[in-house]
Amino acid sequence: MKAKFINPFTDFGFKKIFGEEASKPLLLDFLNSLLPESDKIVDLTFKNNEQLGETDANRRAVYDIYCENEKGEKFIVELQKAKQNYFRERTLYYATFPIREQAEKGFWDFNMKAVYCIGILDFTFDNQKLDPETNEFKHTIKLKNQNGKTFYEKLTFIYFEMPNFHKGETELETRLDKWLYFIKHLEDFQTIPLSIKDEVFKQAFEKAELANLGSIEMDNYEKSLKIFRDLNGAFDTAFGDGKLEGKLEGKIEGKLEGKLEGKIEIAKSLKDMGVLTATIIASTGLTKEEIEKL
Repeated sequence: MKAKFINPFTDFGFKKIFGEEASKPLLLDFLNSLLPESDKIVDLTFKNNEQLGETDANRRAVYDIYCENEKGEKFIVELQKAKQNYFRERTLYYATFPIREQAEKGFWDFNMKAVYCIGILDFTFDNQKLDPETNEFKHTIKLKNQNGKTFYEKLTFIYFEMPNFHKGETELETRLDKWLYFIKHLEDFQTIPLSIKDEVFKQAFEKAELANLGSIEMDNYEKSLKIFRDLNGAFDTAFGDGKLEGKLEGKIEGKLEGKLEGKIEIAKSLKDMGVLTATIIASTGLTKEEIEKL
């Protein structure tokens, strides 16, 4: 059956729904579904999603969405399609930019605004299946001491393992449930489900409907969709073959070698598709020098 709505796990689809100025009410509603009632956001301002290091030698950070609320708090929203070895480290690195940009010239007492890093993941950490007792498709991380007491309140990481979100339409209890259900199943919908048919979601479906895209937008979406499918296929094939080979040989060396070969094959495929080197680095963990040799 032909899709009626865009795939939100593509770069184009995610930014079309949440990253445009006209999408601000949708992003506002989604972020508020994550936050306690006392921390609700009234307004948002989109900020430059490309952050540069202090020198040319420093790596840059390019966020999917970067915004600020009326209190000056920063929100980074990242959609991660394919698993990478150091995704946790990458989000930690990304968080340093909105922290450092708050530094003021002259005297400054180091009082900072909160920073939130939100990751919507189309994979699971450590390939673990959902534990029905803990229901941990959502992970909220703060800095804590040895007794589990929060040491610093103003830095929060929130990750959603979308493959572990299994709620059906009749099981949706919260606003967040509805947003995750929308994101996970959007491409499969042919009609708007009754449980998510309020005004905000009607706007989201309208923005996501393929029939509403202009010819240039449709072309950009098709390119984004091809990259998404090729990337998934490359990871499934390369990493699957590598792990299988390692298991058959029964050697740790075989597993590691298979993973490395898989990364190289993925990098080659992405390079042939014209994907930016920075994206290939983020997807495979290979260095710029290793990629340039391919």
